[in-house]
Amino acid sequence: MQIGVVGLGRMGANISRRLMRAGHSCVVWDANPAAVQGLGKEGAQGAGGLAGVVKALTETPRAVWVMLPAGKITEQTIEQLSTMLSAGDIIIDGGNTNWKDDVRRGRTLKQKGLRYVDCGTSGGVWGLERGYCLMIGGEKEAVQHLDPIFSALAPGVGTIDRTQGREGHDQRAEHGYIHAGPVGSGHFVKMVHNGIEYGMMQAFAEGFDILRNRRSEALPADERFELNLGDVAEVWRRGSVVSSWLLDLAASALATDEHLEKFSGYVDDSGEGRWTIEAAIEEAVPAEVLAASLFVRFRSRQDHTFAEKILSAMRFGFGGHVEGALEAAEKK
Repeated sequence: MQIGVVGLGRMGANISRRLMRAGHSCVVWDANPAAVQGLGKEGAQGAGGLAGVVKALTETPRAVWVMLPAGKITEQTIEQLSTMLSAGDIIIDGGNTNWKDDVRRGRTLKQKGLRYVDCGTSGGVWGLERGYCLMIGGEKEAVQHLDPIFSALAPGVGTIDRTQGREGHDQRAEHGYIHAGPVGSGHFVKMVHNGIEYGMMQAFAEGFDILRNRRSEALPADERFELNLGDVAEVWRRGSVVSSWLLDLAASALATDEHLEKFSGYVDDSGEGRWTIEAAIEEAVPAEVLAASLFVRFRSRQDHTFAEKILSAMRFGFGGHVEGALEAAEKK
């Protein structure tokens, strides 16, 4: 099958590579000419711009996969493509777009006779080898037409044990991709997936911090432990109920740098965590863990906040409590 791919960053380039490995034909473009040339050497057909991508697509209906950062650049790219494509053609947004933008976009493109598919794509830089978990929203006919693409990108059944009781259910889920529902539903499911990811990561982060600080001199000498965090992470990977890919990544990092000295602790968020909390508020669903994990990321970007100064001032006011750093300095 032939498909256009716009945006050749880490995921866009690897999506193209995985599709070509499966025998599909990719027409690719990126604002960085070197990225286009690089994939051209690997078998892709390079284009000089969006118009070049559309012109090179000879199979109908034409399909273009947009893999760009959510926001203005994706909005502009899809708008431009909509003026070049014909009725029945399909635009896929595989980035991390807000699902409400998908709903609006799908409605607008439908008026032009175009079909829009939103695809939540999980797998990151490992997707080329592991495959991508895909959460897809759009009209049934458009999604079915693209099934060879989704099937090639998905990881497949692999070695994971099959879930008992799924007989008669949609087999695509077992292969690592689902048609979640109408336009917007794919990115909605991916958004909540990322919100859960925040919570899981925060739980691991706090757990390892507790383990690490058991060596603190503030504790009684006979209650201190010098724990090897790399070994703890490794043993948890094997037979533990908390084993997961996230734990695998933590174990890998700790194995080479137990103190994680190359990291500052500044943690970004790409938007999905915020949108998940917004959805929880709209639905009146309690989401304490997900909300707290998002706020911790905000906190990681500051040294000390004014709120913490207020806390210190109040503690000093009612109990004469001196801030820890000042107290230590005064003892020297």
